[in-house]
Amino acid sequence: MTPTPTAQTSPASRAPNILLVMADQLAAQALPAYGHRQVLAPHLDALARQAVVFDSAYCNFPICAPSRFSMLSGRLPHAIEAYDNASEFPAATPTMAHYLRHAGYRTILCGKMHFIGPDQLHGYEERLTTDIYPADFAWTPDWTKGPSHRPTGVSMRPVVESGPCIRSMQIDYDDEVEYRAVQRLHDLARAPEQQPFFMTVSFTHPHPPFVAPQRHWDLYPHEAIEPPRVGEIAYADLDEHSRWLYVAHAQDQYTVTPEHVRNARHAYFAMISYVDEKIGSVLRTLKETGLADDTVVVFAVDHGEMLGERGMWFKQCFFEWSARVPLMVSMPRRFQPARVAAHVSLVDLLPTFLDLASKARRVEPVDPLDGRSLLPLMTGEEQGTERTVISEYSSEGVCAASRMVRHGRHKYIFTRGLPPLLFDLEADPDELDNLASRPEWAQVEAALHQRLVQDWEPESVHQRILASQRRRLFLAEVAGSSSLYPNWAYQPFTDESKRFIRGSGSAGPTSIKARARFPYVEPAKPDR
Repeated sequence: MTPTPTAQTSPASRAPNILLVMADQLAAQALPAYGHRQVLAPHLDALARQAVVFDSAYCNFPICAPSRFSMLSGRLPHAIEAYDNASEFPAATPTMAHYLRHAGYRTILCGKMHFIGPDQLHGYEERLTTDIYPADFAWTPDWTKGPSHRPTGVSMRPVVESGPCIRSMQIDYDDEVEYRAVQRLHDLARAPEQQPFFMTVSFTHPHPPFVAPQRHWDLYPHEAIEPPRVGEIAYADLDEHSRWLYVAHAQDQYTVTPEHVRNARHAYFAMISYVDEKIGSVLRTLKETGLADDTVVVFAVDHGEMLGERGMWFKQCFFEWSARVPLMVSMPRRFQPARVAAHVSLVDLLPTFLDLASKARRVEPVDPLDGRSLLPLMTGEEQGTERTVISEYSSEGVCAASRMVRHGRHKYIFTRGLPPLLFDLEADPDELDNLASRPEWAQVEAALHQRLVQDWEPESVHQRILASQRRRLFLAEVAGSSSLYPNWAYQPFTDESKRFIRGSGSAGPTSIKARARFPYVEPAKPDR
């Protein structure tokens, strides 16, 4: 008779484990759970069928680091000076990991989080892998040099060079993230005293470059790959923010053919299938170890990917393919599967997690949070109410601070010094008809503008960002001139002393092997 996994079973009154699974640069529109007809993501599809799926979820900053800092802190980016991919995330900023640790959770990070600065944990007690991108100020933007200044070297090369591959840096990374995450889940199942746990598993796919393993590439007939829904918009017809990005992405230096577009989209779909496979491995382990019944699984993404829509690529703007993200919360024993239409954003996760953890210990935030708990939406207690979402952008590729308000059927975008944009997404889901400055829309525009500047004064924010850039550019220059300057990149350490046999004594080889077997089987005693 095969023993059943029971070591991790806990009373129903205990706070649930929380598993936050993340992908990078995955647009909601590219998932079958959100209506895509071609992409194959069976594991995320299965998760969606038993989850509360948020149909109108947004990131609070459409680029990696500030989006993640904002999500972790539950605060809007400007409030924590998260201006770009080289902004320091201060150690004095409380995060969901700090709060959950205070509530009695074991806190673990596996994979990408793009922390900038000497603190590479931010409340996580364990970090299982290094990061994939720099932790210093090397990528600091310089708005005084215009949109063509590219500290990260971004260009259209990922689109032009897209295709299948045998191996890539990102595959190396995500294979390790999967392995470490699966191993740690097995360890957690064998150590009930380490529960409840909060574990973040964060993959880097499908972030460009647009290259994918041949096996996943072959899932899609190349000639059947659908083109962008909205074709390329001529430079002269672009809004000024989009023109900045056209230059910032070096679109004026590369010829992108329809075949390049097809290749990049083909690769992106294949990359989604690749990371879906990784996510499936993690969720399968959760189920096999018996942890699934006591674990809330959250799937979230830091931002989207334009993927050729409007002729645009990557992110850094507030159009739907860039700013809207998948968000699913699953714990079938507690939450009935449902679709939620209310506008929500990543800053809502921290207050949601505090509500989930309240059975362990109620923790009050020490700073005002900008998010609202999703729990009332997930239980059906909150219905018919209007929620407002705020997103910001001030990283490379632009020359001024910008902000977006999403409320009701409207989206309002304001960039310092530029004409605003206003869209009615019910009548115009492709965001092609700018309603701003039209007399018949003046009342709607005024109300949204008032909300936008309520806690964000464009000129003072702009000047603070310029001052921050000057400081960090100076420090990056100092660091670059010294071979002794400390490197903040996280170097993981694995303590193998308790996993494998290192000696005998009271914890000898027999007991080590017995403890490692899961489900646990009491060692047999001699008959005589």
